[in-house]
Amino acid sequence: MGKEFLNCQDLMAILGFKESKCRMIIRALNEELEKDGYFTARGRVPAVYFRERFGLPEEKE
Repeated sequence: MGKEFLNCQDLMAILGFKESKCRMIIRALNEELEKDGYFTARGRVPAVYFRERFGLPEEKE
């Protein structure tokens, strides 16, 4: 079972982007979630939502 929440280091490994870009992505995704009424955790984004928004396949268990 994979992680439920991804942090900046995880995004850097998945996307190959620099830290500042990954932090910006996390902030943007969390803002989207907050607008929809969800609670968010600073510096972390739900893995399912991240994969959905980036069009990445779901992780296999």
